[in-house]
Amino acid sequence: MATAVKDLDKAAIMAVLESVPDPEIPVLSITDLGIVREIADDPPRVRISPTYTGCPATVAIEMLIREALDKAGFRGVHIERVLFPPWSTDWMTERGRERLKAYGIAPPTPSATAECPLCGSSNTEEVSRFGSTPCKAQWRCTNCLEPFERFKCH
Repeated sequence: MATAVKDLDKAAIMAVLESVPDPEIPVLSITDLGIVREIADDPPRVRISPTYTGCPATVAIEMLIREALDKAGFRGVHIERVLFPPWSTDWMTERGRERLKAYGIAPPTPSATAECPLCGSSNTEEVSRFGSTPCKAQWRCTNCLEPFERFKCH
């Protein structure tokens, strides 16, 4: 049974959103990434900001959100893309940063160096500003010599 718009339960919607994975980094939810800006009332909508305006996963994320909301009975809740202010890595949760590291991706930090997610060394170097996705860069640990990706700060 679909939830009436007037009975909008923000906590229930947030619980649904917490189960929506990022399609590029499936160990993260969209709430871990901090792309959920707010759940607004009038009209009922989920406001999200992509990690950057050209993110190829944005449409896939919106489709996953729509599917999850529909399955939970929130068919009347719209999805709104918000580009300003732009998303920042500061909006990522601590849980998201920990999950990135456990997955083998160095979480974003303002530091010029990255900590190797494999051995913990900070003797690392950037190999390429471009990684497997536009939001990551390719790095290498000079201690264990293993390559790893680092989530870019912005």
